[in-house]
Amino acid sequence: MDFAEFYSASRDDCLRAVLASVGNLDTAQEVVDEAFARAWVAWRKVSAHPAPQAWVVRTALTAGVSAWRRRRRELPLGAGWESVHPDPASGAGRDEPVDAEAMAALLRLPVRQRQVVALRIFLDLDTNRVADILGIAPGTVTAHLARAMAALRGEFAPLRQRETS
Repeated sequence: MDFAEFYSASRDDCLRAVLASVGNLDTAQEVVDEAFARAWVAWRKVSAHPAPQAWVVRTALTAGVSAWRRRRRELPLGAGWESVHPDPASGAGRDEPVDAEAMAALLRLPVRQRQVVALRIFLDLDTNRVADILGIAPGTVTAHLARAMAALRGEFAPLRQRETS
C-alpha cells in the first residue's frame, strides 16, 4: 500500500481516536495532519510498522502534548479552561466525527482512560498493542478500559432508561 492509499483509508479512524483523547476537533485535526506529514516523511519506516495507524495516533498524541505545553506557556495568567479547551458541543452545525454527547462523556474520563478507549475502541487495536503504544502493562490497559466503560455506561444508562419509559 502506498502512502496515499494509507492516508485515505486511515485518516478518519485516526482522527476519531485522537479526537476522543484530546477532546477538541480543531486540535485533533491539527495534530493528526502533523502526524500524517511525519508519516509521509518516514513512510518506509512507518509502512513496515506492525500497526501504521497506531504509529500515526501515537505521533499525533505526542504532537498534541507538545502543542499543549507550548500554548500553556503562552497563555496569560488567569486565562480560563475554556480559552484552551472549548466546549466540544459548541461546534453545532459541523459534521462532527464523534457525537457531542459521547465526546462530552469521554472528556470527563481521565486522560489515560480516554487514550485506552480511543486506541481499543476507535482503532480496534488489541490490548498488547495498546500497552506497547502507551508504554504500560496489558493488565493496566484492561483495567483502564473496564473503568472507562463502567463510567460511560453509568452516564448513558439514565438516558436509555428515559428513552424506554
